[in-house]
Amino acid sequence: MTKKKVLVIDDEQIVLNSVNKILSHGDYEVETTLSGRQGLEWALRKSYDIVLTDVRMPDMGGMLILRDIKKAKPALPVIIITGYANVQTAVQAMKLGAAEYIEKPFTPDQLLKAVDSAVSHAAAPLPEQQALVHKEEILRVLERAASDTEFVYKLLHRWADALEEYDLTGPEKLALLTERGGAKDLWVVNLTGEPIPASTTR
Repeated sequence: MTKKKVLVIDDEQIVLNSVNKILSHGDYEVETTLSGRQGLEWALRKSYDIVLTDVRMPDMGGMLILRDIKKAKPALPVIIITGYANVQTAVQAMKLGAAEYIEKPFTPDQLLKAVDSAVSHAAAPLPEQQALVHKEEILRVLERAASDTEFVYKLLHRWADALEEYDLTGPEKLALLTERGGAKDLWVVNLTGEPIPASTTR
């Protein structure tokens, strides 16, 4: 049986060692990197069955890695690794296209279940449109963000929840929340995967 290929991105070597040890005893072939940027480059260039990435890393955060992977390889499942303080960020990441999140410290069983589930679901047809197709809805969001400071505040603090009233796919929401756009030069998520203060968007 051919082993599934896994890429793990985390700036803590102890986490990489732990994930590698657990998954290597299963049906997985594991590659690891301490660099978010290198991990993204590998994910886009090489062939993997699943990617695991930490949310907060010094050179590039997991939300931006998720965004760029979903743009180039929408069917590639991504699992977010998070600490307790970043669980809300991970939940938002799932709403924006992540397959699952696991919280540190995790048990071998929790990790294997999350990875097995994500890989299995990836083999099924995509549940929703992955392309950016709702152009009018995207324009509505950008126009509102340009004139409605209360809406911008909601985007900064509620993330995907602030976009529930709009007919948008997960990738579209992810693009809106992680890219520059609109008159207010909206930039909701910085390189660490954390919301930035509202004052920095003015």
